Amino acid sequence: MINLDLEEQEILEAFESDRLTRTSNWQQELEQHKQIASATFAQNSTINIFVSEKDLRSLQKRALAEGIPYPLFVSSILHKFIEGKLVEVS
Repeated sequence: MINLDLEEQEILEAFESDRLTRTSNWQQELEQHKQIASATFAQNSTINIFVSEKDLRSLQKRALAEGIPYPLFVSSILHKFIEGKLVEVS
């Protein structure tokens, strides 16, 4: 069995013994939690960042050389950095 903390054990026991009851607005709460979960796990999000004109032109040139739109190129760079796959070359 999964290691549960005390609060989780109490919730599980209450569930298994049918001691849990629904709130009067459970459908609204359920919908709200669905929306929160959906927003949390959305695949794409937009961010706004400030970069110098020089850096932006350089990014656009590199993206053009790669044959992809520069926003996708920037996203790829960020993803590689997060995954630890972006290495600095001296």
